[in-house]
Amino acid sequence: MTFLLHLKQFTTRACIAGSLCTLLAVPAFSAEYVSVVKDGVNVRTAPNTDAPVSMELFQGYPLMVQGKEGDWLKISDYENDTGYIHSSLVTKGTTVIVNAKKSANMRAEPNATAPVIADIERGVILTKISAQDNWVKVKHSGGTVGWISQPLVWP
Repeated sequence: MTFLLHLKQFTTRACIAGSLCTLLAVPAFSAEYVSVVKDGVNVRTAPNTDAPVSMELFQGYPLMVQGKEGDWLKISDYENDTGYIHSSLVTKGTTVIVNAKKSANMRAEPNATAPVIADIERGVILTKISAQDNWVKVKHSGGTVGWISQPLVWP
């Protein structure tokens, strides 16, 4: 009887330890970002074409995927507006949006003392080229390429 009691205690402890190891070993969820593929794309209040339109987006607009329902994605934007968009209307995220209060300085190099080459207003979409430390290398639709501090763009 004592053997069975010890076996039960051992099994219980092993299960608890195994569960904790599994929880700690699972990597943190990495958010998925997508970009709108064309102008005039509707975001809806529910995952179907009969639902009311809550926003109309333009090409390149970045979105965070919060979930999936069939062919629809539940999304949010940089202002935390939410809705549903059909998955055929987005592609893997390659853009960022300026999220500064008013505007952000685009610099020639990835540092705060580099020359400012452009002043980019809040809400402007940029193509992300690369990232280095706390800086993002971006390209404006007009062709200008430079660096913006990561906290000033989303995502």
